[in-house]
Amino acid sequence: MAKEKHPVTQAVRALRAAAIAFTPHCYDYVSGGGTAQVAAALGVDEHLVVKTLIMEDADARPLVVLMHGDCQVATQHLARAIGTKRVRPCAPEVADRHSGYRVGGTSPFGTRHPMPVYCERGILELPRIYINGGKRGFILEVETRAALQLLQAQPLDLAVAG
Repeated sequence: MAKEKHPVTQAVRALRAAAIAFTPHCYDYVSGGGTAQVAAALGVDEHLVVKTLIMEDADARPLVVLMHGDCQVATQHLARAIGTKRVRPCAPEVADRHSGYRVGGTSPFGTRHPMPVYCERGILELPRIYINGGKRGFILEVETRAALQLLQAQPLDLAVAG
């Protein structure tokens, strides 16, 4: 049986370089579909789909936030935790410049510029996560602890019901 072809993105290269196993999943991307569409396409719980958000602090310094697909980020909690007045999402074109990926396909792996990574603490409880692979319509299934260790992600309590 032939292997399914998948994109070789910077995220894939970063995981391969770190010797972290992953399972690639391609799906039909729909603009605005978000994590609900990914979960439906892959037949998994949306809570297991982790969104990668590029945000900025009060001084416009970029950072990465990883959040369950069915939750939102409590930006005030994040701002307090990292010692800044506010945190907000970057404009899409700014996020694209920082990450090197297009919004809707942003991966935390292999970003253009190094950025601090913060993750919702609850993500640590999941054995495996589904996270963007660096291209719209491309998801990577990866072991949670290995992925977060590679990213040096700092766990924080950031989730509010979506």
